[in-house]
Amino acid sequence: MMKKLQKLGSALMLPVAVLPICGILMGIGYALAPAAMGAQGDTTGFLYVLGFFLIKAGGAIIDNMAILFAIGVAVGLAKEHEGTAGLAGLVAWLMITNLLSTGVVSTMLPGWIGEENSTNWVAFSKIANPFIGILAGIIGATCYNKFHATKLPDVLAFFSGKRSVAIVTGVVSILVSVVLLFAWPVIFGALVAIGNAIKGLGAVGVGIYAFLNRLLIPTGLHHALNNVFWFDTIGLGDLTAYWGALLQGDTMANGTYIDWSVGMYMAGFFPCMMFGIPGAALAMIQTAKTNKRKATIGIVGSAALSAFICGVTEPFEFAFMFLAFPLYVVYALLYGIFAAVTVALGFRAGFMFSAGATDLVFSASLPAAANTWLILPMGIAAFVVFYLVFLFAIKKWNLKTPGREDDQEGELAIELANDDFTQMAQIILEGLGGKENLTSIDHCITRLRLEVKDRLLVDEKKIKSSGAAGVIRPGKTSVQVIIGPKVQFVYDEFKKLAK
Repeated sequence: MMKKLQKLGSALMLPVAVLPICGILMGIGYALAPAAMGAQGDTTGFLYVLGFFLIKAGGAIIDNMAILFAIGVAVGLAKEHEGTAGLAGLVAWLMITNLLSTGVVSTMLPGWIGEENSTNWVAFSKIANPFIGILAGIIGATCYNKFHATKLPDVLAFFSGKRSVAIVTGVVSILVSVVLLFAWPVIFGALVAIGNAIKGLGAVGVGIYAFLNRLLIPTGLHHALNNVFWFDTIGLGDLTAYWGALLQGDTMANGTYIDWSVGMYMAGFFPCMMFGIPGAALAMIQTAKTNKRKATIGIVGSAALSAFICGVTEPFEFAFMFLAFPLYVVYALLYGIFAAVTVALGFRAGFMFSAGATDLVFSASLPAAANTWLILPMGIAAFVVFYLVFLFAIKKWNLKTPGREDDQEGELAIELANDDFTQMAQIILEGLGGKENLTSIDHCITRLRLEVKDRLLVDEKKIKSSGAAGVIRPGKTSVQVIIGPKVQFVYDEFKKLAK
């Protein structure tokens, strides 16, 4: 089970790798053109056009992250990372999200979906989320791994092999959609019920909400809670009231009476996103292996910058949530604590997009804003606490955060003794007992990962004579050949020879 989760985490890093640049583009774009995201500001001139352009460039990826997961997870989990699996993942995504869209469900079962803004209606309107994307990717990869070598009768021979994968995926996706038709509203409705239960708990309730909000990010189900607290799903609407320049005691246009302190369900995210994440990122950088520190700075440093500027946190969160999920739970808990404390101290702020510096600047002038100066002491406290907690946890439990993965020390700095990749691959193949002795060929960031039939045929000295840095045998039939950062080139040649 643990190996499967680790493999899923590795597969998720493929689409996640593109997120940092998107967060930076959106952050810079929002700073130049806040009106492009709904805030007050100028909507004319060169800066607005440039900012709008950058926001759309970054949003093209961020807004379609679920689709990236569907394709990326499928490719990452498939044997030999075959692109056909990515197509299957996309097929699964399109089938499920279309079959469970509000229009289709309301046509098939008119009484099931209910009226607009009912729990079931909101649930199906949020079906295109990262959780479904990951599920679609798993379906696509599973179907590829099981059916890519399927042989059909001659009359259907055209659909044999890899061509059968998308067809099987479609059938499986229909069956999964039938299950989700009844299961998804239950899951979504349970989250709405939780929101109702904690509504009257004041600052403590805010802390619980913030904790669950972050904890549910990997599944995309945080949208359910957000609809409860930010919009008028159950008679709340913190975001709507804040930007409508309303205060406690007012009544919104839809008749909702404001019986909460406006901004309380948004304010607590600001110190965590603007300062807590940079503190946690610094801890990750300091605890990264020396030879991986530059790469770690690139991953979590840019992610921290995007979180500070515009509150885009996914690049940071997805960088470690699957590598060290217990730490992610602690991370969510810190959000809950700071959200409760921030609200209790009287800090009120809101956002149109997310809790970054740009939103804080443009929301601070609205009537519901209060004690915004507290962002400095609260921010400093968040930076220090996140930094110390992450530093302690990573070191104490040797957590595999970015830069601390299991690759052998020094692998990323390896300089191969042989730059003839074809020759290297040939020698390694001979050392493994030839292609007839292979059952599986794969690679990670620095190693060839292989499975063999007969372990006694493996000649480690022969393999090392190719110029490889080392050989590891983690299991009876498992062989890992350490190549270094140029492993992709050796892998490509190795696959050609092993056909």
